[in-house]
Amino acid sequence: RRNDQRAALMYSEITTHAEKRMATPVVELRNISYVRNANRILEDVSWRIERGQHWALLGANGSGKTSLLKVVTGYEWPTGGEVFVLGERYGACDLREMRRRIGWVSSSLLTYLPTDDTALQVAASGLYASLGIYRDVTDEEWAVAREALARVNMSRFADRRYRLLSQGEQQRVLIARALVHRPALLILDEPCAGLDPAARENLLEDLARIAAHPEAPTLVMVTHHVEEIGPWITHAMILRAGRTLAQAPKTEALRDEHLSAAFGRPCRLERHGERYGLRIVG
Repeated sequence: RRNDQRAALMYSEITTHAEKRMATPVVELRNISYVRNANRILEDVSWRIERGQHWALLGANGSGKTSLLKVVTGYEWPTGGEVFVLGERYGACDLREMRRRIGWVSSSLLTYLPTDDTALQVAASGLYASLGIYRDVTDEEWAVAREALARVNMSRFADRRYRLLSQGEQQRVLIARALVHRPALLILDEPCAGLDPAARENLLEDLARIAAHPEAPTLVMVTHHVEEIGPWITHAMILRAGRTLAQAPKTEALRDEHLSAAFGRPCRLERHGERYGLRIVG
């Protein structure tokens, strides 16, 4: 009977912990403002991302998208407001450890990576958050890097030098590099920028597969193009001049009036099956 009671108590504690984890938002920003060199980049932005959601972040150039994500990842510190990510409050946690729980994919990394490294070496460098490998890699770590490449259909290019890959293939290796830690949050800063239509579709299909995995991280994708918002995206946030225009399930956020205000021209949203298109009118 005592063993039964102990087992019941342990089960209750595990269940309670799991329920609390699921109830904790992945990201919660409260009234964020950000001023740099006397320029107000963000103004009173609040954002709550729940587990199981995947978001698109839209806005014109200079609307504050990248700055907002740098606040989420702890690479920029807001002038005002509070930041909670994965249950931790920034200012009361170790940001170095937090960044190991967040995958960050940005084309800005392309200019810093050692391009003579292989795709496998680039992916493995994510284990140490380094731009290159400067220590011995264990067999287990190589296996983790290979698994990450497989998740983005890059296994056959594992031994090819990074500089010899196409831009779309390079971008997929960067995503693998971010996946090696199995992050709880994966942020993609314009992952399709510069890709031709076929490479873009290949990458979007990879992202859809990642999102569909039972242990998928929460994904946030920055884009200028509604065409890139696939069925796996559940919500959208639209910024204009550092302020929130809309944040809601994508069918509510993606409206003509919101997109017209965001891009400063009359826009008409078109739907093609489960995908979108955008037309400038007038």
